[in-house]
Amino acid sequence: MKKVITRKLFANIKALVNQSKTELAQVINTTLTETYFHIGRLIVEFEQEGNLRAEYAKATLQNLSKSLIAELGRGFSVDNLENMRKFYINYKSLYTKHVEGNQKSETVSRKLKKSENEETLSRKLSLSPFYLSWSHYIILLRIDEERERKFYEIEATNEMWSTRELQRNYDTALYERLVLSRDKGKVKELSKKGHIIKKPFDIIKDPLVLEFLNLKQQESYTESDLEKAILDQIEDFLKELGKGFLFVEKQESIIIDGEAYKIDLVFYHRILRCFVLIDLKLGTLKHGDIGQLQMYVNYYDAVKRTANEEKTIGIVLCKNKKENVIKYTLGENNKQIFATKYKMFFPEKEVLTLLDDNNRALKKIEKSTKKNK
Repeated sequence: MKKVITRKLFANIKALVNQSKTELAQVINTTLTETYFHIGRLIVEFEQEGNLRAEYAKATLQNLSKSLIAELGRGFSVDNLENMRKFYINYKSLYTKHVEGNQKSETVSRKLKKSENEETLSRKLSLSPFYLSWSHYIILLRIDEERERKFYEIEATNEMWSTRELQRNYDTALYERLVLSRDKGKVKELSKKGHIIKKPFDIIKDPLVLEFLNLKQQESYTESDLEKAILDQIEDFLKELGKGFLFVEKQESIIIDGEAYKIDLVFYHRILRCFVLIDLKLGTLKHGDIGQLQMYVNYYDAVKRTANEEKTIGIVLCKNKKENVIKYTLGENNKQIFATKYKMFFPEKEVLTLLDDNNRALKKIEKSTKKNK
């Protein structure tokens, strides 16, 4: 009995200490990031007061860097001071709005005469809008386009991305891939709310980037090789699929009219509350591939789906696809079956941007054609 009590006490103390360490790390991280923000502010204000030209401003940072490193140690290189300066310029309006908002909240709570406990909790709320580490912000500062930068910041915060995950999602052009399939209103939403999932179409990325599988583009591999590589790297594959995916089963066998069929990969989406079936195809997508997946989806809806779950989603993951084959096979009312390409290398952002422009131009032509009819 004593041993059980001792173990429980030990576990409780250990959990408390670990929680305190985590909270302390967060406080240190926020304080450090905000300190860098204010260093950037001091630099900008100094430059503005002296009306410094670019060459003088650069010399000032070089001299400042030498003095700070000599007195305070590493962390104050010219590049890092430049980052602090840029950090302040890009985030000063956000910081001002956040601080003003917190000040108003404190004033209102005092007027309402909240209890002492509630006031104490209110005071503990951080005035800082910086929830990520300085390393995260250095990556974000390399993104010139404001909407794109804001999207990655929201997603990194909400999904608790490590710096490695943030860098990979940027390198694989996640923002551009999501933009490709969205209208202007939805693109704006990405930069304000991040990636919001409300309907099946929202979980689709095109293409999926599977460079982590280490299956080289020029090498010959089978669908079984692709499936095995995915299962070996299932954690990375789930991250690439996006938020909400849970792995259920591989090669699930189902019997229809006495004949056996195998579904390559079965997932569950916790946000949409539905099964997601993925069929792997190496070549160009054919109408028969879509029909087969449609059968799997219909089977799942009839046999597996419960009353409180949404309709099953099917995704064909293929090397190439033909949009008209998909369009005319599934019809305009399709909301369950999707086809998405996969790539074994990071896509070029410029190419994705060009594709986005082409898609928008084609949609305009289609709309005008329908109006004329």
